[in-house]
Amino acid sequence: MSSNATESSNLSARITYASRNRWSGFLAGIGFIAFVDEVVFHQLLHWHHFYDKSTSAVGLVSDGLFHALNWFATIAGMFLVSDLRRRNAMWPKRWWGGMLLGVGGFQLYDGTIQHKWMRIHQIRYVDNVFVYDVVWNVSAAVILIIGIMLIVQTGRLAKRETERDG
Repeated sequence: MSSNATESSNLSARITYASRNRWSGFLAGIGFIAFVDEVVFHQLLHWHHFYDKSTSAVGLVSDGLFHALNWFATIAGMFLVSDLRRRNAMWPKRWWGGMLLGVGGFQLYDGTIQHKWMRIHQIRYVDNVFVYDVVWNVSAAVILIIGIMLIVQTGRLAKRETERDG
């Protein structure tokens, strides 16, 4: 098979599995940022637990459940990556877009829904938590926007290639 034919075949596979690339990155992104949150903010810095409205023991159990769920997301994402690689359909730019969607989306959800609306925990229990909230949520929005931009770029490429071939 010529180099152009192989390249065209890979592009076709990437376009066919574009959604799977995005979803595998998304799941891996959620797993990754939840792992970072758990290790850094829960275990190393001791700023909060996943659920802080009860005893420390309940907080530790909630951290364990949270940790298990983030690993399920990571493992699911990596199984999808393995399948994409087997099919020669891995699209790194789209995957990274999905990963950043997962990271930014999770962080924004955590910072707005869990911290402010549900109040199950705060980033840190200090008098001026506003500064922490701004940094947390603005960084989440920036990461989310970059992920959206990558997904839109790769989506446009897929659309152009589909129209050209079809």
